[in-house]
Amino acid sequence: MSRKEVTVQIPGGLEARPIAVLVQVASQYESSIYLEVEGKRVNAKSIMGMMTLGLNAGEKITIEATGSDEEAAVEGIEKYITGKEM
Repeated sequence: MSRKEVTVQIPGGLEARPIAVLVQVASQYESSIYLEVEGKRVNAKSIMGMMTLGLNAGEKITIEATGSDEEAAVEGIEKYITGKEM
């Protein structure tokens, strides 16, 4: 299992369109990927689950991945959430 805490740096936070892109990024990996904020944990590959988080820019979240490509998955999600790769 690979875990990392990151800060959301997407201007405007994770609204519908950025969430859809995040789900697409997460779906590229075979690992199970979850995002956790304030005790709420959701599957990063589930658009409905991600919509329930209501993440804003500046919020800290934890990315967790388990599987064959877990490190790459955490890195890919981190790059998107921090605005380093869009």
